[in-house]
Amino acid sequence: MFTSASNVEELIRSFRIEEAMMRYSSFVPRLYNYCRSLGFEPGRMLPSRAFCSDESQGYPTILIAKHFGTFPFNHGRGGAIVATQRHGPFAEHGQDLVIIQASHVGYDPETAQFGTYRRIHAAHAEYTPNCGKIAAVVSRYLREYRFAQAGVLLERCEGVLCVRIDNGLLRGNRTEGLFLNLPRLVERDADGDFTPLRTYSTSKSFTASSALQRQVSDLDLKEGQRVAIGTRLRPKMFFYQRELDQEPESRDQQEAGLIAAMPWIVTSPNPLLTAAQINTQVEFDRAFRTAAQAPSFHGKRLLHIAGLNIDISPQPGEIFPTTHFVPWAAYVQDREGNQRILEQSELVALLREQGTENPDEVDLEAAISAMAETDKVQIGVDSA
Repeated sequence: MFTSASNVEELIRSFRIEEAMMRYSSFVPRLYNYCRSLGFEPGRMLPSRAFCSDESQGYPTILIAKHFGTFPFNHGRGGAIVATQRHGPFAEHGQDLVIIQASHVGYDPETAQFGTYRRIHAAHAEYTPNCGKIAAVVSRYLREYRFAQAGVLLERCEGVLCVRIDNGLLRGNRTEGLFLNLPRLVERDADGDFTPLRTYSTSKSFTASSALQRQVSDLDLKEGQRVAIGTRLRPKMFFYQRELDQEPESRDQQEAGLIAAMPWIVTSPNPLLTAAQINTQVEFDRAFRTAAQAPSFHGKRLLHIAGLNIDISPQPGEIFPTTHFVPWAAYVQDREGNQRILEQSELVALLREQGTENPDEVDLEAAISAMAETDKVQIGVDSA
């Protein structure tokens, strides 16, 4: 999906959050009404959700069931990876099909921080990472980035700005880890090589590149003084490599989708928010193509909508999070096979045009009571 650094930056920049966000309590009826406007038939619509398995995703799932009149098919794996091999079984179970795909990220209103969520069922209602799967993936890359922030030093030597780099970051025989984009940091010599000005026991010092000198022109260093590059180590200055299983929907699916964008994730003010956003974008780009080509969806109406679930931690006395949805894109297919992609601005506008009242919504409490009070069905087992 990512062909260049500018492609990553543009994709991240294109994902608008604040102006697109809506509460789930208004998003789901709007989605239902939009499906009706496409010709989807009440009582024949089958939703599916490609969510993470986190308990914080229960409230959105309940609302989907309430407005679509049936519990949604499970189309997701841990970390909100779309289980595309389930397209066939899903298609068999309904006439008009809706796939709701969303990564999720926690939000703590008390600290205004993304990435944590209050686990009200834990012994001390502590805060933990949310989404935990994405947090586990990102954590190793954050550690490597922090090592590089401390292992790359800026210093003034012989009257010029130099960059002093830990030997561990210069070792070229590594197959995994953080690798520096040396042309952005180091000036080449007359032969086009990266020749150190000084060699130390655990590091080497080079003349800083012209680009780096311009970036840190505000830095006033005295001769022999050095400081860690810290947050000045920007995404285009490094990249990651790791040996990952490239098979579709393998255990490394999520990490494989994020690794090219990982320099932007670890340098983000909100790494888990950025990671969840990119995971949504990458998964939609991958999964909608499988849906568009799946024989099981031929002759079916299909809406595949992707977005981001923002889980606002429950406050004392609350049972569920106040989850918000940020639409990203959608794929629409009619029974004749006509296809259409809705980009974020158009999708948000179409959803906001829909009413938030759903005349077909189910009274879940009444439905459950009716099931409990219905005549008992005798289940016979053939003794033969």
